[in-house]
Amino acid sequence: MSGKSVALAITGASGALYAVRTLAALLGQGLNVELVVSDYGRRLLRDELGEEAAIEKLVPYLSVKYGVAVKDGSLVVHSNRDLGATIASGSHHCSAMAIVPCSMKTLAGVAHGLSRNLVERAADVMLKEHRRLVVVPRETPMSLPALKNMVLCAEAGALIVPAMPAFYQQPKSLDDLADFMAGKIVSALGFEHELYPAWTGRVEGERS
Repeated sequence: MSGKSVALAITGASGALYAVRTLAALLGQGLNVELVVSDYGRRLLRDELGEEAAIEKLVPYLSVKYGVAVKDGSLVVHSNRDLGATIASGSHHCSAMAIVPCSMKTLAGVAHGLSRNLVERAADVMLKEHRRLVVVPRETPMSLPALKNMVLCAEAGALIVPAMPAFYQQPKSLDDLADFMAGKIVSALGFEHELYPAWTGRVEGERS
């Protein structure tokens, strides 16, 4: 196990598959993942992935879906109401954080430094400590306030990675799309991965 800690937040925007694939990828790298899920994030997991993906069943769910490699890492689950959790302090050496998916409410809270809950506070810690914060908004169409909030987050140092999978890798399933987004997120957090093939300038099967 690498011993490095990263934070992952799941909020109530659509895109639970992106969240669990990212979690599995981080655990598969042997990382200590500090997970915090909002109330609507918990509902999101159940609504989009089923009861087997509920928080209390998440590790077995990941093991079945993505393999035993997820056991290479460790998982700590924090309450979103616990502003005394480790990731609420800059003295805790959590190297990076991703919010996957990021609701527009959470985006607004991060953009304006509200710290009303642990997700927002942990994100604020990343920004003030100049650590990596990856925000994965999932909304369409975007309102002007949402666009302005993304600019504010970017100006504060966050990396905005919208949930927009590419198609050059010729995905065959939703899992392929989730692999692509998880790879983009893991890369933005500063880790290497093999979740999708790198662009070579050619599409597979293309004639020379």
